[in-house]
Amino acid sequence: MRKIRLGGGAGYSGDRIEPAVELAEKGDIQYLCFECLAERTIAIAQQAKMKNPSVGYDALLTARMEAVLALCWQKGIKIITNMGAANPIAGSQKIKEVAQKLGVKGLKIAAITGDDVLEVIHMQDYTIEETGEKLSTIKDKLVSANVYLGAEPIIEALQGGADIVITGRVADPALFIAPLVYEFGWSLENWNLMGQATVIGHLMECAGQITGGYLADPGYKDVPGIGHLGFPIAEVSEDGTVVITKVADAGGIVNLITCKEQLLYEIHNPATYFTPDVVADFTGVQMTEIAKDQVKVVGGTGSPKTELLKTSIGYVDSYIGEGQISYAGPGAVKRGQLALNIVKERLELTGVKVQEFRFDLVGVNALHGAKLSNGYEPYEVRARVAGRTKDMKEAVRIGNEVETLYTNGPAGGAGAWKVAREVVAMVSILIPRSLVNYFVHYEVV
Repeated sequence: MRKIRLGGGAGYSGDRIEPAVELAEKGDIQYLCFECLAERTIAIAQQAKMKNPSVGYDALLTARMEAVLALCWQKGIKIITNMGAANPIAGSQKIKEVAQKLGVKGLKIAAITGDDVLEVIHMQDYTIEETGEKLSTIKDKLVSANVYLGAEPIIEALQGGADIVITGRVADPALFIAPLVYEFGWSLENWNLMGQATVIGHLMECAGQITGGYLADPGYKDVPGIGHLGFPIAEVSEDGTVVITKVADAGGIVNLITCKEQLLYEIHNPATYFTPDVVADFTGVQMTEIAKDQVKVVGGTGSPKTELLKTSIGYVDSYIGEGQISYAGPGAVKRGQLALNIVKERLELTGVKVQEFRFDLVGVNALHGAKLSNGYEPYEVRARVAGRTKDMKEAVRIGNEVETLYTNGPAGGAGAWKVAREVVAMVSILIPRSLVNYFVHYEVV
């Protein structure tokens, strides 16, 4: 039975680059897929594009392409990625520049657009899924609106001869579904195959998480060679059966635990996992460890896709001001707590206008609260103050007040740090599929 090997080259925007090079060199893969786009990162990319129309693609796009493009071209490995973020066309032009610099000729690059629906969403006052409020309540704060496209435009690009496909917002599994549909000639309406393909994409999309990167817990779940963590390979047969594995001499591990944990990752209802391509059902998935670092996965199914598509809305919600300072040695906790009390008093005294505050001692109560830390007093702590405000000016004042602890606070404060930043928040709406059109643009080197 014919088989296709897909490599998971990245699991998020800032992921390591060398494991993808290792996949291209030693993985015997036909496709290298980079999943680098989160919901909030595309809103931030949209902001960057508004300031400079020539950017808005992933910050590491150039570095990743410089590392793998020539090698993939030499070996006939196709690249699929969502590193186009808010500007796939500019991203494709940047890839073309890299190819020319590397002396690669005859390369065909496809850029997918159509996910930016900021103009479309003004046609109706949609309901925000998370709050039940109307979208009009934040209309003056909108930054971006990106609908989740499916595998279809990527398939069209591959059919058009693309060697590299760069997209904006597509469903993460679609990066892996598309080459399987293209190579095996699957019908996009074979819902069980689409469901199984979604399982494959979901297992692969976070790269090192399924090879043990997110698993490691010393003494409980040990992962060998984690400093040289290898990224995953999906060896997929024409009937949809997949074996998840990795390069043999790469660090990390692929076993039932890593695969089961990744299957459950970010899944709300495993019986109805909504994507643009299918409503996938993970409840029948079966996994078998067939050899060292080889797990066979079958049993994903699905039902017809819906006529609504999830759309991520980015908007400027507020501003956050933050300051931190460390205390160490005898009495560190008491001095850290005094520092927090001083800052709280100062912020009230000077009238800083804040919507929400946090006063934490990192190492004591920052994650789980004071109750779980009773009876334990560390030798070093970091005092952290953070506040959410309506404008940047007020946010800046928070960190400034923490910094004054250097000379106006408890003894021994060190390592003061401050920042004020705009908060881009995300909500979701559902829009009719009929309002969405995608486009495939080609560049030839």
